[in-house]
Amino acid sequence: MKKFTWLACLGLAIVLVAGIIGFSVQTAGGKVQIRDVRFVGSNGTVMSALLYVPKNATAKTPAPGILAVHGYINARETQSGFAIELARRGYVVLALDETGHGYSDSPAFANGFGGPDGLAFLRSLDIVDKNNIGMEGHSMGGWTILAAAATMPDAYKSVVLEGSSTGKPYAAEGSTTWPRNLAVVFSTMDEFSVLMWGVPRGKDAPKSPKLQAVFGTTDPIEPGKIYGSIEDGTARALYQPVTTHPGDHLSNAAIGYAIDWFAKTLSGGNPIPSSNQIWFWKELMTLAGFIGFVLFILGVGGLLLSVPVFAPVAKVPPAGKPAKGAGLWIGALIATAIPALTFFTFMGWGAKWIKAGSFWPQNITSQLAIWALLNGVISIVLFLLWHFVLNRKNGAKAEDYGIGLTWSDAWRTLLYGFAVIVCGVFLLGVADYLFKIDFRFWVLALKFPSQIQARIALAYAPVFFLYYLVASLALNSQLKLGGKGGAARYWFAIGTASAGFLVFLLLEYIPLFAGGTLLSAAQPLNTIIAIQFLPLMIVTSLFSTWFFEKTGRIYAGALINALFISWYIAAGQATHFLVR
Repeated sequence: MKKFTWLACLGLAIVLVAGIIGFSVQTAGGKVQIRDVRFVGSNGTVMSALLYVPKNATAKTPAPGILAVHGYINARETQSGFAIELARRGYVVLALDETGHGYSDSPAFANGFGGPDGLAFLRSLDIVDKNNIGMEGHSMGGWTILAAAATMPDAYKSVVLEGSSTGKPYAAEGSTTWPRNLAVVFSTMDEFSVLMWGVPRGKDAPKSPKLQAVFGTTDPIEPGKIYGSIEDGTARALYQPVTTHPGDHLSNAAIGYAIDWFAKTLSGGNPIPSSNQIWFWKELMTLAGFIGFVLFILGVGGLLLSVPVFAPVAKVPPAGKPAKGAGLWIGALIATAIPALTFFTFMGWGAKWIKAGSFWPQNITSQLAIWALLNGVISIVLFLLWHFVLNRKNGAKAEDYGIGLTWSDAWRTLLYGFAVIVCGVFLLGVADYLFKIDFRFWVLALKFPSQIQARIALAYAPVFFLYYLVASLALNSQLKLGGKGGAARYWFAIGTASAGFLVFLLLEYIPLFAGGTLLSAAQPLNTIIAIQFLPLMIVTSLFSTWFFEKTGRIYAGALINALFISWYIAAGQATHFLVR
């Protein structure tokens, strides 16, 4: 009991300290106010945003404004690095949730991604100088702000496209005069170079005929050089930080180029050098918050087992009859390799088989669900073959695998799993309310779910439950590292679950870092999605092993993992079907 209390309190303490420091950083020590805003856009669509208001911005002294927009399958918090740095320089920043993302109404891509509505709302604020408005967008967020620029051509002065391009849906093809005062920040290792500018590598962007046409030249573009005239609104500049597409969010250089461009093209900002950046401390604090959340879940999970209604769920884990010797290591190798080897194929099948609808309204989540379902089928087939061909001869029975369950235990386990996750959701809700943070680092992001996102998560949860049920069966019985201490078993489980995606990412990104292209150059989006698998596999294997040892059964850990992953994905993904 003391161990569980200690874990829960440690998790709470980490979240509290991370929240206080993170809040201080993103408010620049109290010089910036952060407001969670909602407004009604086109067709009655309710839009969501974080509004960063520096103290210098008042109705009497309006400040320059910036519309900052995230990319596909991200949310407003992804732009926090840009928003923090621009706000502490005196700009009013509206970090928008695109339609179908974050807390903005679905469907995704509607109403010019929400860009025109965001720009109109920013201009409606009396604290904003309407003659000094800039826009910054990353990836699909670039198309969002270009949609705003096309709809309201006289409503802004300058634009920064981060890892983005002209000429995509809702955004006209760029020219030497539109959009106004354009800076293109395109990284040397951007995974989307073909999609954005028609070149095989990010570092080849200066030679892109499409980009050259926007700059009004047929010669290679010189990075850092200003083409055209800022006074006339025809200025053009290319900047190339040495990073990747998602790396723009963790790059002082990428953020610094945006700061410098707005300093050149807008008036009224504070002259803080672009090298003076503090945003990364907030990023570290929200990572600490995520770690604190994981510890809190472990501690609360243990404490709840002392509550009378849940106490019968706690059982001594079976000794089991796991694979041994070479069989154990071969089984672990197969278990870690198959999920990564099937990732692109099964995601592709999911895209073909499942279209967004009222029940499963998120395309990427549906693809991940198909990947999980098919991997679950493969895993259970392999497990049954192992059991009937080999392990049954050793006298293995159901109780050795932790699969025995009475009806009384079943409903208690169900309530227990939901109780654990509800405690985690409550913790994140408090952090969001008090400190305006979620638990994230870079592409890893756990957001507080809206009511709609919670319903969506529950619709996907059964499939992920089946996947984690089979995964728990394998990790805690077939591939259990017997005869070793507890720490060794945890490390073995974590390695078995995550090593495949670690190798997968290394195989993809070593060629990118060395030569400028991914190994699977045609799969940039899914490769970036896979980056999240590494930390998530570590966390879910930890949960699986922990709750198996505390309950002696595979069910509690599988349920908690399913609810956690469904929540994580549903709250962070785009919703492609109209859901109210």
